[in-house]
Amino acid sequence: MSGHSKWSTIKRKKGAADAKRGKVFTKLIREIATAAKMGGGDPDANPRLRLAMDKARSANMPKDNIQRAIQKGIGGGEEVTYEEVIYEGYGPGGTAVLVEVLTDNRKRTVSEVRHVFTKNGGNLGSTGCVAYLFEKKSIISIPPEGTDLDALLEAALEAGALDVLENDDSLDVVTTPSELDAVKAALVGSGFEVSSASIRMEPITLVRLEGRDAESMLRLADALDDLDDIQAVYANFDISEEAMANFA
Repeated sequence: MSGHSKWSTIKRKKGAADAKRGKVFTKLIREIATAAKMGGGDPDANPRLRLAMDKARSANMPKDNIQRAIQKGIGGGEEVTYEEVIYEGYGPGGTAVLVEVLTDNRKRTVSEVRHVFTKNGGNLGSTGCVAYLFEKKSIISIPPEGTDLDALLEAALEAGALDVLENDDSLDVVTTPSELDAVKAALVGSGFEVSSASIRMEPITLVRLEGRDAESMLRLADALDDLDDIQAVYANFDISEEAMANFA
């Protein structure tokens, strides 16, 4: 499990996501609307929309909010035009940072992102400077309570998954993005409860951070995550859970 993933887990445990529920909903609405605009409003025929809706349900977003976001995307409300951008840069200690953005004003967003990097000991880089240090993976999370790990591993590998990772609050089935729907359907068909499914960038190598660099990196990740236009932040830091818990 990457340092960034552990950071996200600790924040979730401490209720940080709930405290920012309004901001979380804003990001999810933007993703749902964009997915609907690009691929239509039928989740059965639009994998990106289906995944965005699953994330929204996991965050306890009301059904009416989800439907309004879909209508926005397909033209049932105000015009929605968001541009997808990926920014790359370096954090404290030479960490690689990848930022996924949906924005209606690239000039504003790049200014905000650059300011956050600079303020927290990092710097915004050029396209391609760190992307090669990450690979796209699908993560299907299963609640550990009452789940037979051996049975899950057998079912996951039989369905074509790459691995199963055991974490404090979830059992994460790792697969390729193209196999996400098939593996998820196979697990549900085998009686496993899926709490969430996502596609994200996982670091290939990790950079160990301690002391001031560790604190600065966590502040950078938090500050980027707080920007409305940011959909996801990925970084290849490795920081002790104790240090992350103290920061959170």
